[in-house]
Amino acid sequence: MAGAYHGDMTERHDVLIVGGGLVGASLAIALDRLGMDVGLVEATPAGALPAVFDQRNLSFAAATVNALTALGVMAKLRAPTGPIQRIHVSRQGDFGRTRLQASDYGREAFGQVVVARDFGEALEARLAELTRLARYRPARFIGMGEAGAATRSIRIADAQGEREIGARLLVGADGTRSGVREALGIAIREHDYAQTLFVARMRTERAPDGTAYERFGEHGPTALLPRGDRHFGVVHGVASEEAEAIAALDDAAWIERVQGVFGWRVGRFLSTGERSAYPITKVVAERTTAARAVLVGNAAQSLHPIGAQGFNLGLRDALTLAELIENADDPGAASVLDAYARRRSEDRQRTLQFSDGLARITGNASPLLRPLRSVGLLAADTSGALQSMLVGGAMGFRGDVPALCREAAR
Repeated sequence: MAGAYHGDMTERHDVLIVGGGLVGASLAIALDRLGMDVGLVEATPAGALPAVFDQRNLSFAAATVNALTALGVMAKLRAPTGPIQRIHVSRQGDFGRTRLQASDYGREAFGQVVVARDFGEALEARLAELTRLARYRPARFIGMGEAGAATRSIRIADAQGEREIGARLLVGADGTRSGVREALGIAIREHDYAQTLFVARMRTERAPDGTAYERFGEHGPTALLPRGDRHFGVVHGVASEEAEAIAALDDAAWIERVQGVFGWRVGRFLSTGERSAYPITKVVAERTTAARAVLVGNAAQSLHPIGAQGFNLGLRDALTLAELIENADDPGAASVLDAYARRRSEDRQRTLQFSDGLARITGNASPLLRPLRSVGLLAADTSGALQSMLVGGAMGFRGDVPALCREAAR
């Protein structure tokens, strides 16, 4: 649709999403199902995937799998996923451990391991089917345009030069260093964990059997996620000051290091793919809404990946927003955004506290904490109530979650 803002012709949409990554693209698909006029501003040109869709392994909670199935995305995956049927948690030097089994909770799996690049291709295939969606790509968000009582507009730069696009609701889904968040004047709280995570695809003597392992060490976690290609997705956390030296290791020395910190639960580590490094910082927006604007995903909160909750939390942001918009005459109305902030508050705070607390206590080398950690892991292994709470979080069903997460499409 076209409309006039102070004499300038602009595109105008019901909802305008800045950011075409995991959460922004998923939101565009969810809103298209509702028949909404949606614009999607993407930094990446047609035919290329955003940088976030790399070799990282995404751990999709069961609720996330349900929602992405309903949105028609899971059916577009060409590579097999790896089911997480068991979770084994331990800490180097401590005697406790926690074991969770999906079948004990009447489920086949807690979730699925999906390679980010494969998921990006599936999302793109689904986006290509949306006939209503207006895609601005490659385009760069420059700043806010003129604000009206019923609209919010932004300025972008693309092949046509600079122009304004307007919408009844602006969604910032543009990641941890969100330009939309900054332009809205929303402050952030930031914490540098002084950790770097290395990610690699590795083959072991024993092929994955559906068990995901998380082993905590002094400087960070080491996780093995069961991929669908008979390899593990390995995530190894190190102190930031060590990162350069770890990156310089040859493959044999890297394999020896991972073997040393993880142990022999899957036998010998045999081979490794290329390594990628990601410095870890928590960035939390002080608020998630402004007049006719909302932040979702990493633009709202970027958390420590220790509990594998980042994308799962961001998708619940997007689907809660879509659910509220479905029942509203005006997607950008203050009542909608107030309801969104209320509904997301508990899940957001609980997930942030869980991942942050886990990162701090498991990464603390203090021998005084060792008995506490061990007792905590043993308690989680033996307490049904505590296990149920952990499982509810791991599967994405805890709290007021969107309807699409609750059951797979029939």
